[in-house]
Amino acid sequence: MMTTPAASTRRRTLCAAAAMLAVSAAWMQNAQADTWPSKPVRVIVPAAPGGSADPLARLVSEELARVLGQSFVVENRPGANGNVGSASVVKSPADGYTLLFSWTGTLVPAITLYNAKPYHPQKDLDPIVLIGSVPNVIIVNPTLNVKTPAELTQYAKANPGALNFGSTGSGSSYHLSGELYKKTQDVSMQHVPYTSPGAVLTDLVGGRLQLAFPGVTAAAPFAKDGRVRAIAVMSDKRADLMPDVPTTVELGMPALVSETWFGLLAPKNTPVELRQKINATINAALKTPAFRDRLVGLGYAPLGGTADQFEKQLAGDILKWGEVVKFSGAKVD
Repeated sequence: MMTTPAASTRRRTLCAAAAMLAVSAAWMQNAQADTWPSKPVRVIVPAAPGGSADPLARLVSEELARVLGQSFVVENRPGANGNVGSASVVKSPADGYTLLFSWTGTLVPAITLYNAKPYHPQKDLDPIVLIGSVPNVIIVNPTLNVKTPAELTQYAKANPGALNFGSTGSGSSYHLSGELYKKTQDVSMQHVPYTSPGAVLTDLVGGRLQLAFPGVTAAAPFAKDGRVRAIAVMSDKRADLMPDVPTTVELGMPALVSETWFGLLAPKNTPVELRQKINATINAALKTPAFRDRLVGLGYAPLGGTADQFEKQLAGDILKWGEVVKFSGAKVD
């Protein structure tokens, strides 16, 4: 079929218009990145104050505010193991003015644990950057006469179902670390869910719980003054906040490793230029001694990297912890 000159002209005109629209859209996105942020940015932390997340979220928000010249306001929105706060971010406009500060124990269970999923972390959120990680630690009430994981396992086997371990909710890192312990050591313990780290630690100190598996940052003050006994850090490297506590890998338990990473995410389809701006700011901060030392001083190991690396980390942990959830039999409607 022969193309007429008029048709050819129309085709060229349409192609030129499409190219102009693409250039215009790119220009607008770049312009938006240049002026962002022009008003305060909300950073949603989907948990109550007092756990491992809060101090890091505030440190990161302070740094973003300092570099980008606008307020980054931390808002704690606890509930349903992070689902309440996370879902509120998913429903927010994808304009860069609402960010999610989240971690392994809230994002992974949203897929692996909940039957009625309020959101899907891989489909409804854009990863921006990993910031830091903290290992979980096995702590016990000092009245429990165990000083090593081997002694704990021996006690648990001799007293099946007698030990109660607390968590910050079904699917949290506290919970899944406990289930990982049960799975690898073939023991029976009772899971008792709470709504905040403070409540878990209060009841552990008070003797209503016998053990817990919190992050090192939350547990360190309680272990330092003897209110709890730390028997092993669930990592291959000793924690700076607990240098005298051996790791599970040291003690011959290489499968008993649990670390929680923390990162920033945004509602799906937030302009990539804005996400890249945040990523670059955090990665630059992680290279400065002042920021890095503060982060390490709080008990975190610095991470950083690309959004793609964050995406792969999330996918890998969904696979790993999904197996632990399946073992535990836990499900939340």
